[in-house]
Amino acid sequence: MRILRWSRIALLGFAVCTLGWCAFVVTDTWWFQKQAGLEFDAKHIPMPAMDGLIGRLEIPRLGVSVVIAEGTADSTLRRAAGHIPGTGLPGRAGNVGIAGHRDTLFRPLRNVQQDDVILITTLEGEYRYRVVSSKIVSPSDVSVLTPDGHETLTLVTCYPFYFVGPSPDRFIIRAERLNPSEQSPRRWADHS
Repeated sequence: MRILRWSRIALLGFAVCTLGWCAFVVTDTWWFQKQAGLEFDAKHIPMPAMDGLIGRLEIPRLGVSVVIAEGTADSTLRRAAGHIPGTGLPGRAGNVGIAGHRDTLFRPLRNVQQDDVILITTLEGEYRYRVVSSKIVSPSDVSVLTPDGHETLTLVTCYPFYFVGPSPDRFIIRAERLNPSEQSPRRWADHS
């Protein structure tokens, strides 16, 4: 009987600690997104910022608006979408690789559709991309980040979206930059 009672107390303590950690992660992510977004809007970020904030990624149809930071360390991806080192930067020829967690900031990507518009805003300008494909690959398949001579964007997140624990695959979204003539003028308040 005593072992059962202590087991219940230990499990309850574990549950409280787990919920506390989840609350911390959600609050920390929200706070970072809010502060980094304000800093970005105040135009205090030098571009390209290879050691910090890159800009903002938005997918208007899905209601996604996340700050992009440099790198893919766990501490970065817990708070922001991460620019994959070694990939291109927006506005330049190459493949811009951006990663994010499937269970936080990139959760809405499960509903992405072909022809959705993805906006990346940096202090150098706004870049519009159109989704051309999505696919599922193994984590070791880094060929999806290879540049093809065009300005492309590749979003990477874990798959399946509702998997508990480390995911066995990666969900890849490939988008091509719209021609400058198809781009609307840069507007901070209205990206529709």
